[in-house]
Amino acid sequence: MPPSNWQPIQLGELGRLRNGVNFSREQEGLGLPVLKVKDFGDLVLCPLNGLDELDPTAFSVPDDQLLADNDVVIIRSNGNPELVGRSVLVHGVSRPTTFSGFCIRFRTDAARADARFLAYYLRSPICRARMTRFGSGTGIQNLNQSILTELPLDLPPLTEQRAIASALGSLDTKIEQNRRTSRALERLARAIFKAWFVDFEPVKAKAAGARSFPGMPPNAFAVLPTSFVDSELGPIPKGWKTGMVSDAAELSKVQVKPQEAAEEVFDHFSIPAFDDGQTAAIEAGSAIKSNKFLVIENCVLVSKLNPRIPRTWLPPAANKRRQIASTEFLVTVPHGGWSRDYLYCQFQQDEFRDSLTQGASGTSNSHQRARPQDFLAKNIVIPPALLRAEFQSIVGPMMNLRATQHAESRKLAEMRDYLLPKLLSGEVRVTEIEQRLKKRL
Repeated sequence: MPPSNWQPIQLGELGRLRNGVNFSREQEGLGLPVLKVKDFGDLVLCPLNGLDELDPTAFSVPDDQLLADNDVVIIRSNGNPELVGRSVLVHGVSRPTTFSGFCIRFRTDAARADARFLAYYLRSPICRARMTRFGSGTGIQNLNQSILTELPLDLPPLTEQRAIASALGSLDTKIEQNRRTSRALERLARAIFKAWFVDFEPVKAKAAGARSFPGMPPNAFAVLPTSFVDSELGPIPKGWKTGMVSDAAELSKVQVKPQEAAEEVFDHFSIPAFDDGQTAAIEAGSAIKSNKFLVIENCVLVSKLNPRIPRTWLPPAANKRRQIASTEFLVTVPHGGWSRDYLYCQFQQDEFRDSLTQGASGTSNSHQRARPQDFLAKNIVIPPALLRAEFQSIVGPMMNLRATQHAESRKLAEMRDYLLPKLLSGEVRVTEIEQRLKKRL
């Protein structure tokens, strides 16, 4: 039972609902940013950057379909029932922005409810169980304004709503800080790779008379040539070679049949898990219906499905559970003398991914697949082993820190997801958490 001072209420009493904008691909273009289902992450806060845009000449969007800070946007329909009902809290609106027709916006009455609290409530198991009652089958298929208007909740006093939202939000804030740092580290690693092994900037600098290159160790700079030769990939530094991915790595095809280990719990690396924050799902073998690849230590997972979408994954070191991957991934294992960080940066380069996309085949643009043999046959530059080793000495610590921060974020997310239903049901109060923390300190 919720605490006695929590008020039973329906969501519709706390604000106003509005459907999003329906549009076709032909109506997309530079102009009005639009929040889509794909922009919903696993965090409640949703910064409005990098959104797709609509063509402002195709149709006009009324003011009441524009977003404002503290709007809660809810997925009402999606091909994946697990995403239906997921909510985000909008913040950082700097110019007119709208939202997709697959979503519903809830604009909170700030005098009665805290918008961030409601966004967390809508993500809670308590709320999802209540939403499911209105769905067909065992999951939530679709939501509409009528369902959400009548959605029941037990509402704490406003001060406690804010305290709950702050406690959960502090965890999400730390997770997002870690992710920003992680993204910056990856961008830096990829930029170094591109400068050294794609644009050949240190070689060009040396040819122009430079005696060093920023960030490059002196012994690496010393072995660089000062001229280029032609190759099938274009001009490359003299003395370097070209080859194929198969010269640097091989594909592991060791398979696991999870159904034969129904009670075993696996770390499952799947396309949906990648898209939902790059954290492997923890699943029992009984829940996994098809064969999977065994994830090999020190491998790189490269999606062969729709290679135009960058899905390259560095699995963390296995803990107690076996790790398995969807057969939509290529389990790429580096040969001796090659590091997986080097391969990861290679596979993330736009030129490499574009080349892989061009050779993909399928029945539609949304189901293109790269063939494993084509992946292994892709041409790559093969720089001297010394340069690859020096690259790893610089980039390795960056990628290790990135992995550490991702692991910390995963633990924080587990803590948030553990506390979420307990705080929103009143089973645990924020004051209790604060008192426990004080005792530990």
